[in-house]
Amino acid sequence: MSVLTRSEAQTRARLLQVQQYAVDLDLTRGEEVFGSTTRIRFTVREAGTDTFVELRPVTLSSAVLDGVELDVGALAEGRLPLRGLAEGEHELAVEAEMPYSRVGEGMHRFTDPVDGLAYLYTQCCMSDAPLVFACFDQPDLKAEFRVSVTAPMEWTVLGNGVTERVGEGRWVCAPTQPISTYLFAVAAGPYHSVRTEHAGLPFGLHVRRSLAPYLDADAEELLDITRRCFDRYHEIFDEPYPFDSYDQAFVPEFNAGAMENPGLVTFRDEFVFRSAVTDTERQTRGMVIAHEMAHMWFGDLVTLRWWDDIWLNESFAEYMGYQTLSEATRFTDTWTDFAIARKSWGYDADQRPSTHPVAPDPDAVPDTAAARLNFDGISYAKGASALRQLVAWLGEKTFLAGINDHFARHRFGNATLADFIDSLARASDRDVHGWAERWLRTTGVDALTPQVAETEGQWYVDVRHAGSRPHRLALGLYDRVPGGGGRLVLRERLERDVPHDSGQSSVVADGSRPDLVLLNDGDLSYVKVRLDEGSWATAREALSGLPDALSRAVVWNAARDMVRDGELSPWAYLETMRAHLPSESDNAVVQSVLTFARAQVADRFVAAERRGEALDVVAETCRVVLEATAGAADAAGAGLRLTAVRHFIESATSADELGVWWASGAVPGGPELDAELRWRLLLRLCVLGTAGAEDVEAALVADPSATGEEGAARCRAALPDPGAKAAAWRAMFGEVSESEALSNYLFTATAQGFWQPEQAGLLEEFAGRYFVEVVELARRRGESMAEAAGRYAFPRASVEVGTLRAGEECLAGEGPTPALRRQLADQLDDLRRALRVRGAL
Repeated sequence: MSVLTRSEAQTRARLLQVQQYAVDLDLTRGEEVFGSTTRIRFTVREAGTDTFVELRPVTLSSAVLDGVELDVGALAEGRLPLRGLAEGEHELAVEAEMPYSRVGEGMHRFTDPVDGLAYLYTQCCMSDAPLVFACFDQPDLKAEFRVSVTAPMEWTVLGNGVTERVGEGRWVCAPTQPISTYLFAVAAGPYHSVRTEHAGLPFGLHVRRSLAPYLDADAEELLDITRRCFDRYHEIFDEPYPFDSYDQAFVPEFNAGAMENPGLVTFRDEFVFRSAVTDTERQTRGMVIAHEMAHMWFGDLVTLRWWDDIWLNESFAEYMGYQTLSEATRFTDTWTDFAIARKSWGYDADQRPSTHPVAPDPDAVPDTAAARLNFDGISYAKGASALRQLVAWLGEKTFLAGINDHFARHRFGNATLADFIDSLARASDRDVHGWAERWLRTTGVDALTPQVAETEGQWYVDVRHAGSRPHRLALGLYDRVPGGGGRLVLRERLERDVPHDSGQSSVVADGSRPDLVLLNDGDLSYVKVRLDEGSWATAREALSGLPDALSRAVVWNAARDMVRDGELSPWAYLETMRAHLPSESDNAVVQSVLTFARAQVADRFVAAERRGEALDVVAETCRVVLEATAGAADAAGAGLRLTAVRHFIESATSADELGVWWASGAVPGGPELDAELRWRLLLRLCVLGTAGAEDVEAALVADPSATGEEGAARCRAALPDPGAKAAAWRAMFGEVSESEALSNYLFTATAQGFWQPEQAGLLEEFAGRYFVEVVELARRRGESMAEAAGRYAFPRASVEVGTLRAGEECLAGEGPTPALRRQLADQLDDLRRALRVRGAL
């Protein structure tokens, strides 16, 4: 299908104004297609205009423009041409049958294996609205939507506006405010709903029936977070919530974390927890709720003009999600989780060849295919970090004044980076435009390195700055507590500005030098920091003695960066983890450190012959955490314990203890093995060769849910058996009909189970086959599956030069689609880094 270019979008926006879409959907036509009838009212500004409407149907039945039938055979590459349009108002009516999706694009259809009930929902971002209805699919042609739906009698229908049942199986959605086509949303099926009202608006939570008990158990927490964030946004934003309702639907097989459709936010339904979770996971869910709600203003009320400004949506929502959750709910330590878990996504992306500015030049985003690639760690994590730094530099009051000016000037319209910066500049006497050029138009991560010394009753620190951005940050000065068992106490926290054009700046103070000098204490800036030799020695001995979790996160991030950059031995990282993680009280820190140690250090950074030794260090650390949390009754202790159990299972090199857990159905001292832990444990037993296909099938009988099907697919692919590997490979890459092909979630689960470092001999042939067969898969199944295949099916377990060479050869060819090409480029760069780290040992 053709992709929309920026030039085409600019031309169409100049020529057209769209007033209204009237969309009527018929969801009663079976399991393969649905009916879609669209009437578009639009105005042409110049006589003789040639343009096109987008539509990707199974069958185009008719297209009528101002009462005149158009040639449906003219539809090509998803475009129906409209030629020689007169100046003035027009109406286009299109009738078509559209395809249901199995990969989360357009109208996704899912059948719940528990009860056989079907559920539908749309995902139109960023160019998939034409899979649902005929439209001028670009963000700056906003219009009113009037939507009606025919559905089976027992179904509920949700939309961007309040929906009303008007007859047997007929639903009508209230007309919307002007919104973009990519924000169109419908969800339909026998959803279980929890409804309430807040601030005079209907609020709702919705989930498939088999998950109803789990939604009911958490409904009050979800609604409480929703209310608190809603109220907080009304405190800080002058513009009131701009839509008529607020529904949150937790939907199956959703590709993203969530989608900010006005009035109907869709979330992946893993956020409805079936099993025990940590408070960190509840906090993450709360942040996503706050993130998507922020989009109601930034993204939905005021929308980007073109996709080069993705960051205007995502960076703002990401920043506001963490900040608002910390201000309005019990989750007051969200920035620690951001620092230790989320921010690394941005740091890693920004050090790859595929990096791009937070706000790329418009010419760098020439079409929607290029734009899709920028939904990444830079647009989210780095962009949010930049905004947090901006708030530290401007002050929150000034920042919010600029935001409110932006909303007032562009409500229900579109805006650009220049518009946003102009609004901030009007609220401040600082050089916001200069700041934006240095922070938003540049790539890479700045680095700050201290050199600390003392002389004649004074100490000083010289800060070397490698980079081009100014930084407003804190310098934390810590001393050991005499006889304090490794505890550190904050002597002073100094606020400092590091200029953009200074290679070195100095701080001089009286007295003895601190035991630990920590740059970017509090994590207000986006920058790699190093520790001087004396401070690193203190950290190695007393890291867990730092009094604040966010400060500890900054040190752990520095250690992580040094490992990745080949400046710190992976074994030194593991030893530091073993020494300090058992004393760590913040679960986000524990979870992130263990994840890096297991997935990066053990699996990729240490030599294959020593991997078992590294796994044993991880498992030993988890065991000590379990001993320390024995009998824990509070949520924090239970969360630490659950995190340790999960990582112990994944890191165990022997099945002996795991087999005892499996047989007894519990970990000694708790927890019991719920569905999530049982599938995690069975996966590891399959990898180690002590569970087989019959065990997987028995587990699926015990848990026949969608999650159970994914767990079974993961376990089958992980079996150390040539036949199992061949079957999993065929399931992923074999050419079958779309209705028989793996869904996006089952493909991902199979890929996750397939590549196991313990099974190098079995997997050797597949590493080479991957780079041939993935190209055809991406071409055949589309960009969402291309991204999944590049992210999850890449042979990460093969940290070999031969794999790198095969990947480079594939990437040099013309075969990979844009989404696959981006994933391969990133994976190969990570592989080069792993090989460099191994070579430095």
